[in-house]
Amino acid sequence: MERRALGKTGLQVSVLGFGGAELGFDPGVTDARAAAVLHPALDAGLNVIDTASAYLASEQLLGRALEGRRDRVLLFSKCGATDGFSRSDWSARGIRAQVEQSLRALKTDYLDLLQLHSCGVDVLERGEAIEVLEALRAEGKTRFIGYSGDGARAVWAVKSGRFDALQTSLNVADQRVLEEALPLALAAGLGVIAKRPVANVAWKHGDGGPADGYHGSYWERLRTLDFDFTHRPLPEAVETALRFTLSQPGVSTAIVGTSSPGRWAQNAASVAKGPLPADVLANIRARWKERAGPGWTGQQ
Repeated sequence: MERRALGKTGLQVSVLGFGGAELGFDPGVTDARAAAVLHPALDAGLNVIDTASAYLASEQLLGRALEGRRDRVLLFSKCGATDGFSRSDWSARGIRAQVEQSLRALKTDYLDLLQLHSCGVDVLERGEAIEVLEALRAEGKTRFIGYSGDGARAVWAVKSGRFDALQTSLNVADQRVLEEALPLALAAGLGVIAKRPVANVAWKHGDGGPADGYHGSYWERLRTLDFDFTHRPLPEAVETALRFTLSQPGVSTAIVGTSSPGRWAQNAASVAKGPLPADVLANIRARWKERAGPGWTGQQ
């Protein structure tokens, strides 16, 4: 598995990372299943695992699955939002409590990257949340700090100069970042982590659309964009979407979540094919510029 430097952090990250949300929100995931998802991926070169306090059982499942393998992975987590996004606490005391809980759940003494989880510009401007992350970094609880979010809040985070990395939505249905936060992040030397790199595979829901709102926004966008590749067999379409995201300059790793054993290996085989051909990239970008709505930005 190819590795790239995560910006100025210097961390060498696998270009295909693992997102822990699906593990946490899927009530059918057992310890055995989590291990079946992760262990073959680790053996194949995965070294980036991204989770969050908000992802219910994710950190606990990952902590147990990674026992004896902590030195083989880079552990990224997020704080602020918690308990399945049912509440948030951006105070220094609240963030510290969440981080201590994350460390216990993940069975580690430190994180490689600790990120604020999509707080608004108002929280960023108050400064308390950033200050506690900086303090936790100084104390060795995390090696680096980052911001996870989209749109104007991502731009603010990059311009602040206080973060080491940016995690942001970047995919065929979410391209505005290519003109906004991404160029700023590259100029500042921030590591860039692409979340939702396959647009939640929202096109798979067909004419009826998804039953939940989480996938609905991307499904509606993709109906308008009507990319040719989304009409092809699902594995081929997912491959095109994933390679599009990883073809963007400055993207170090793309975080894909799954609770299905073997899925990471399928995605890794797609990634190994390298960047999309220039004409395919150009066509996807041209369609976006032609049809994208003014309010189309990340799903926070």
